[in-house]
Amino acid sequence: MTPGPTPPPRPPAGPPAGGPAAGDVPHALGDAWRAHWSHVVALLVAQFGSPDLAEDAAGDAFEAAARTWPRDGVPANPGAWLLTAARRRVLDRLRSQAVHRRKEPLMVVDDEMRALAAATHDPGAHVADEQLRLVLACCHPALAPADRVAMTLRFVVGLGTADIARLQLVQHTAMSARLTRAKKRLAATGVPFVVPPPGQLAERLDAVSTVLYLLFTAGYQPADVPGGLRVDLADEAVRLTRELDRLLGGSPRVHALLALMLLQHSRRDARLDDDGRLVLLPDQDRSRWHHDDIAEAVGLLRALPPLDGLAEDHRLQALAAAEHATAPTAADTRWDVVARLYAVLETRTGSPVVRLARAVAVAEAAGPEAGLAVLDGLGDALAHHHRLPAVRGELLLRAGRGRQAVDALERALALVPDTAERHHLETRLAQARDLADGQARDPGHRG
Repeated sequence: MTPGPTPPPRPPAGPPAGGPAAGDVPHALGDAWRAHWSHVVALLVAQFGSPDLAEDAAGDAFEAAARTWPRDGVPANPGAWLLTAARRRVLDRLRSQAVHRRKEPLMVVDDEMRALAAATHDPGAHVADEQLRLVLACCHPALAPADRVAMTLRFVVGLGTADIARLQLVQHTAMSARLTRAKKRLAATGVPFVVPPPGQLAERLDAVSTVLYLLFTAGYQPADVPGGLRVDLADEAVRLTRELDRLLGGSPRVHALLALMLLQHSRRDARLDDDGRLVLLPDQDRSRWHHDDIAEAVGLLRALPPLDGLAEDHRLQALAAAEHATAPTAADTRWDVVARLYAVLETRTGSPVVRLARAVAVAEAAGPEAGLAVLDGLGDALAHHHRLPAVRGELLLRAGRGRQAVDALERALALVPDTAERHHLETRLAQARDLADGQARDPGHRG
């Protein structure tokens, strides 16, 4: 982070007596980054309306912490320390800009800055959970739907631009440009980051649901972190969804989302082996699944009527997930039912990701060649995503088409991030190469 024109803020408070020793500072800074970065940025955006200024000030606050905590100790409330330091940094910059732009006496500008600092931002007393307040505030209907989702994931959840791009199946450069445009639009229009009154919550429900489900999905994207997954993100998404449900007094639309999350979350302890390698659904130890989550989700689904819009999409996905979760073994999965559910969902959404899932289900129900037929024509829609060539390579390998499987799996490996998923693809590529070599030595083979 490039230092600004004024020195970093002084720490808001000294260390508590008996607080963490200086040797614990790197660990404390790491914990503070994970726990408070997005919260500090979101609160600054809410108060001052400038994402760029908020991110710069938060970065300056962490730099100040890295300098002062080893000397003074870790404060009793690191989040409050960082927020106070970052807010002072924002006010420093606004003060400097105002003096330079208006050439007004410093005393007049300082009076205005004190008034701004004293202005308290209440993002909605009717919403008890602070993080949910911030999500609701950032999902403002004045922003385009894709922009409000990306902005909330960036400034409230704290995901990196590359992670958001992967979640929304766009290239990193395109997502970076989208965030830049959204920040400029925010600054130009002066959209207020406030929680809507209770009567207006419904108009933000789809955007909030999308954010929460993408946050959940981010937890299960293989990542370069200890353990290979960010289950903490999925935990937080489930918690926030429960808070949203309580806020709305029990909403069928939220129940559909919660059921979907719980069914997928139930497999959290079986997704990776002891070496951090991906374990595919058919190979998972079902005794390690959280059957209380499955029972709760199935109960929610039984009580749900057909819905509309995004909520119906979530209900259909949850019904498909329930087929996996309630099958005693992988062989007992009713793949024909799963394929039909995905066919309905694809008709509703036109989503290439849904079509990809349908191809897998069709392949399990009717064979790999049938699944490959479903994949035809998907190349452009998912051109930069590794999942399409990965699935295509898997189905080609099962169909005995070795050379084509090699080509597809090599393409998948060129696109996949360096995560636990890579090992699985490398294993299947080695098997495809063995098959292709054997077929090349057989002059009569035409596969």
